[in-house]
Amino acid sequence: MKYAVVGTGYWGENHVRVATELRDDPDSPVDGVVVCDVDERRAASIADQFGLDYVTDTADLAAMGVDAATVATPSPTHEPVATDLLADGLDLLVEKPLALDGETAWRIVDAADRHDRTLGVGHIFRFHPALRELKHRIERGDLGDLRYLSSNRFAFRVPRQTAGALHSLAVHDVDVYRYLLGRDPTEVSARLDSFVRDDVDETATLLLGYGDVTGHVSVSWHVPVFGKERHLVAVGSERTAYVDYLQDTTLEIYDSRFYRDDGAVRRRDEGEQVHELPQREPLKAEVAEFVDAARGDATFSAPGEVGARAVDLLDAAQAADKRGAGIDL
Repeated sequence: MKYAVVGTGYWGENHVRVATELRDDPDSPVDGVVVCDVDERRAASIADQFGLDYVTDTADLAAMGVDAATVATPSPTHEPVATDLLADGLDLLVEKPLALDGETAWRIVDAADRHDRTLGVGHIFRFHPALRELKHRIERGDLGDLRYLSSNRFAFRVPRQTAGALHSLAVHDVDVYRYLLGRDPTEVSARLDSFVRDDVDETATLLLGYGDVTGHVSVSWHVPVFGKERHLVAVGSERTAYVDYLQDTTLEIYDSRFYRDDGAVRRRDEGEQVHELPQREPLKAEVAEFVDAARGDATFSAPGEVGARAVDLLDAAQAADKRGAGIDL
């Protein structure tokens, strides 16, 4: 299989590295990699770094025999780039968010269906070792009845011009909650704040209702206190789990809960367990599974519909923010 990476910014360069590693793996079907970027200087530099061919026009990829590609261009360009490549017969892994509105996202999904192509979306946390272990333990009942999910993603950086914190950061968490719970929320409230650039949110706070489970999401580029912080807490009736996303292979389980004793509410805290999991880079696991799915050898964990549903939920969050009140979904 010949693989291309379209877009060679920070995350695109990581995709080039991973694709090259798969090419060099004798067990991988990837046997060639091509770099594509409209910035020829950038494309040439990345291609030279990894010893690859490059082009500056996506129209050249099919003629070069490229079978599948990652699209890591800026989010507003995903639709034109993806629909052209799908029409050319390429299977695509499009970085998240799939688009900046649900209507556009579903048009990309429809294009993949029309051309009978495999479409995946880069919801990378579905490949995070600790998160996968947490999902397994929730399904096994280790946490009891799940009651509360809380996520924080904080950093201090200049807000992007092309997509705000909602689409750049909170998109991860709304998909993580769907991954863990296996369902969409029935209600959403949101507050988006823009202080630096008009119409580009630097902070987003979401409250999501999943019946008897509440989800809270707080993301911001405006927080200089913690450095880069990414974490998840899952509270159940029997135990609580904690994941630091920056520590791929560590899952903490707290054996702590409240219980009733002769009408009184008491607290029980029996300590914590730290589970160390096998190391596997999430991005490499994601691309490898997508390659297998494109060949018909696997089912990809984040197909196009997953990406479009995440964007639909962000649309609802934006509507709730403008309305100043929660929305039933």
